[in-house]
Amino acid sequence: MNDIFNLAGKNQLGRRTFIERAAQLSLGVGVSGMLPTVVNAKAEKAGTGKAKSLIYIYLSGGMTHLDTFDPKDNSTVMGPSEAISTNVDGMRLGNHFTGLAKHADKLAVINSMTSTNGAHEVAQYMNRTGYSKRATIVHPTLGPFAEELLGKRGKILPDSVVVGQSTSNAGYLDPSRSPLPIADPTGGVPNSIIQTDEDRFERRMEMAQGLGKKFIDKYKYASAQSYVEYYKQANKLLKSDELDAFDISQEANAEKYGSGRLGQGCLLAKRLVENGVRVVEVVAGGWDMHIGIENAMQSRMPELDKALTALIEELDAKGLLESTLIAVNTDFGRTPTINMNTGRDHYPVAYSTLLAGGGTVGGQTYGSTDKMGKKVKSNPVEPADFIATIGYAMGIDLDEIIYSPTRRPFTFANKGKPVMKLVG
Repeated sequence: MNDIFNLAGKNQLGRRTFIERAAQLSLGVGVSGMLPTVVNAKAEKAGTGKAKSLIYIYLSGGMTHLDTFDPKDNSTVMGPSEAISTNVDGMRLGNHFTGLAKHADKLAVINSMTSTNGAHEVAQYMNRTGYSKRATIVHPTLGPFAEELLGKRGKILPDSVVVGQSTSNAGYLDPSRSPLPIADPTGGVPNSIIQTDEDRFERRMEMAQGLGKKFIDKYKYASAQSYVEYYKQANKLLKSDELDAFDISQEANAEKYGSGRLGQGCLLAKRLVENGVRVVEVVAGGWDMHIGIENAMQSRMPELDKALTALIEELDAKGLLESTLIAVNTDFGRTPTINMNTGRDHYPVAYSTLLAGGGTVGGQTYGSTDKMGKKVKSNPVEPADFIATIGYAMGIDLDEIIYSPTRRPFTFANKGKPVMKLVG
C-alpha cells in the first residue's frame, strides 16, 4: 500500500498510476484519462424503449450452434446431439434444451450470425462492445454506453453490473460509468464489510476524498473528479440497505437456477433487475469445446437450459419479462465437422444468438444456415447488428455521437443495423 502513496507527489505518470491503482483497490475499475463529449442528435433511431433493463449473458469460448439453436437432420454433422421439437411449430432446439423448448414462443433465435473474428480475445471484444479491438483505445461495453446515453437511473445502486469478472472499466468514458464487478455471484459485493468502527471509516473516507480534491484543484485532471464521485457512490452503497440486492441467499427459488456460476449469475441478474439496475452482464466460460464435446455438453448445456428457463419463468411471473431484455451471445460458433479429438473447433462463419423479452417478438427463428450449418444461407447478422438490435429495444438513439477524449466519434453499436423483425 505504501508504494501507492509514494506515487502521489511525483510526476504526471506517477499521479495517474496512483489514481488508477487506488480505484482498482476499491472496486476494480480502470482509468480512462480525459472525459468524453456527447453530441445530441435527432432521436430518429431511438428504438422502441420497451426494454427498461438488459441481462446480457455472454458464453465465453464459443458456443456450438449446431448442438444448441441450429440443429440439423444430418447425423454426421450433429455428432452426439439431436434436434427436439418445441411449443412452436417448426422451431427446433438441441436435445439438451428441454426446458427452453417449453418457452420457445418467447424466444427469438438468430441462426445467421457471422463474423471474421476467429480468435477469442478479438471476438469477445467485438461481441461485447460492437467495435474491433484497437491498440490505441478501449471501447466501453454495453452497460457504460447505455448509462452515458440514457442517463444514470438510480441514486445508490450502480447502473450496470458485470457478474463473473473481478475487474471492469468504462473504456474511454468517464470512469464513474464502470460496471460494478462481481466475481462470485454467491459472494455479494466484494470488500463490502467494513473492517473498522464507523467513525474511523468515515475519517479514512474523508482523507481519501480530500486527497482526490487536491488532485482536481492542483492538476485539473478531469478523471480525478470521476474517481472521487466513484468513491462517493461506493460509500453510499456500503452504508445502505441496497446491498441486500446482491444477496441471493434471500432468494426462495435459488435451486431452480442450478448451483453453477452461470445459474447463480442469472439469479443475481434477476434480483438486480428487480431492484432497478439497468444492465447486468453475466459472463460464463467453459464453451471452448475442442476436446470431447459430448462430455463438455453434459456439463454446460443443462446448466444453460436450467438457468435460462428459470430466468424467463420468474421474470414472466413477476411481470418483468416484457420490460427486461435477455440476450445470449458468444465468441463464435463451432465447426460442423467433429475433429479427431471428438470436439469442434472455432468457427466464426456461422453461429447462433438468442433474444427474449424486452419487447422482442418471440416464437421465431431469424436467418438460416445451409444443411451442414456451414454457411449463412439467409439474413446474415453481424455482431454490431446484434448489439444495435439490443440498443434499439432499449430506446437508445443509434445515431447519437459520443466523442472520445481524442475527439474520435463513436456511436452505440458502431453503425450496426437493428434487426427490425425481432423487435416489436
